[in-house]
Amino acid sequence: MFINLLNPVISGAVSKSTTDEEAIELYLETQNSKYFNILYDRYSPKVFGKCFSLLKSETKAQDAAQEIFVKVLLNLSKFSGKSKFSTWLYSITYNFCIDMIRKNKKSIGVLVDDINAFGDEVIDEIEDSEIMETNVLRLKVVLNKIPADDKAILLMKYQDEFSIKDICGILNKSESAVKMKIKRAKEKFVKTYKELYKEIA
Repeated sequence: MFINLLNPVISGAVSKSTTDEEAIELYLETQNSKYFNILYDRYSPKVFGKCFSLLKSETKAQDAAQEIFVKVLLNLSKFSGKSKFSTWLYSITYNFCIDMIRKNKKSIGVLVDDINAFGDEVIDEIEDSEIMETNVLRLKVVLNKIPADDKAILLMKYQDEFSIKDICGILNKSESAVKMKIKRAKEKFVKTYKELYKEIA
């Protein structure tokens, strides 16, 4: 169960009909923590789920989620509103988890692409349907078998439905680099699926 370690810093009940944008505006205007609590209650389970999915440890996921919301709280004034709050929050979540994975592996090679190894045109021969139509249980198994960075980019594209532009911003990479990462991640997904199930759904 996800525990709100930020209490009593953020507490108090307000209308659940308050939009993300209204909650942000009210919090920035009043500094009343109950408005931030709307965002926390609304998104903390999803953030924890993403952290757990990538870090594969409940304890690490809880710690990461708490740190992410502290970071969001401290940087809320920097939210420009150009994208949805959820997109901004999930980008922080992915970046935080990716940084944790990098530090744990202690390798500068993690999540680094040689963007000079390919041109602007990336040919992706694997249809999105091969991933989208995968049985849910098998999907989870396969995603847990592939590297965390590949899993992260597939979740961004297919679960969160981030645009290529959004993913470019999250990973701080060019469009061609992101397309290549997606292509490679899909190839690993299909290869792993075939190895596990001897077929493609």
